[in-house]
Amino acid sequence: MTLSTVEEVRERLLKEAQPIQGVESVSISSAFGRTLASDLVSSIAVPPADNSAMDGFAVRAAEVVPGLQLSISQIIPAGSPGEGLRKGTAARIFTGGQMPVGADAVLIQEDADFTPDHLLPKTPVSIGENVRPAGQDIEQGAVIARSGQVLKPADLSLIASVGISELRVVRRLKVAILATGDELVEPSNPLRPGQIYNSNQKGLAATLEQMGLSVIDLGIVKDSLEETVAAFRTAAEQADVILSSGGVSVGDRDHVKAAVGELGELSVWKLAIKPGKPLAFGQVCGKPFFGLPGNPVSTFVTFQVLARPFLDRMQGRTMGGQITWPGQSTFEFEAGARQEYLRVRACPGPTTVALERFKEQGSGVMTSLAWANALAVVSPHQRVNVGDTLPYLLIDG
Repeated sequence: MTLSTVEEVRERLLKEAQPIQGVESVSISSAFGRTLASDLVSSIAVPPADNSAMDGFAVRAAEVVPGLQLSISQIIPAGSPGEGLRKGTAARIFTGGQMPVGADAVLIQEDADFTPDHLLPKTPVSIGENVRPAGQDIEQGAVIARSGQVLKPADLSLIASVGISELRVVRRLKVAILATGDELVEPSNPLRPGQIYNSNQKGLAATLEQMGLSVIDLGIVKDSLEETVAAFRTAAEQADVILSSGGVSVGDRDHVKAAVGELGELSVWKLAIKPGKPLAFGQVCGKPFFGLPGNPVSTFVTFQVLARPFLDRMQGRTMGGQITWPGQSTFEFEAGARQEYLRVRACPGPTTVALERFKEQGSGVMTSLAWANALAVVSPHQRVNVGDTLPYLLIDG
């Protein structure tokens, strides 16, 4: 049996992902994690005028001679423009204070002896020294954030620094999640023989919320074709994308495949990935559908590696996707015929990042996910020795 590679399937999925339509305005205080719908252009320069980079004295550089006294004509705190600087004088100035007309340098206070009225320089100063010129950070008319950018805290500070308070962002992608199976119960209920708790759905919901997406939790769907069809129809009416965990099997009581086939179309791919081999993808009433594997680790890995880039693309994000970093293995390992994603802990050191491997790597070992902060990527048939460089993918949570 020929298995599809992770790269092949990811490329196919990304070609299917169409960015959603719909834009809304939000205040900057509510914009964290949102996706910009258009470029932002600064209408002002930052700083808007030349200002002092240090506490000291605004001077004409040519007039600063060690041992030659200057009169202090004014005090300029941050937020005050001050007056023009008279020849032969200096202005007491503080960090961020606007340079007075006529001054072209700042002599830092450590390089002078001074009283409230007079200044005695210890060293000369050069034109432009300790001065932040207007527009040093941002020029008027500069693009400060791009369409498709996911807004981080630093982005919001930058945007606020040019006086923008309202932002046009892409509406939140709505993702419906559901689980199927009579064996599933919610954590609030006692377990009966043969039952297990519905854990995958909780992790998926939290991950989607962390991504800034809108989650529609449709709960557990019983093993009935009629109920499964109804649940998928509801999901398609309410959401942009549908995710189910539990996979698609050929069992008599597994109705996902039949229900999706009745409402749309479905493909089941056998992937060269471990954990996570089977992945179902298709459409339900025109809405994209992912059928993730049922084992907890398989669900998590296939979501991170394949579903997450798809959702980022649908949300209109340009900075999503798979970014791997180099780390140094602290373990030995030999991969089989599939590309393996090992649960590891990435531990930064002075010169490299050490990758520590969780002992148990089974697809049902949820403790490996709670312990790990990264997935180490091992190619098919690759032999890993201690000290080898491995790519790793940081995971959230």
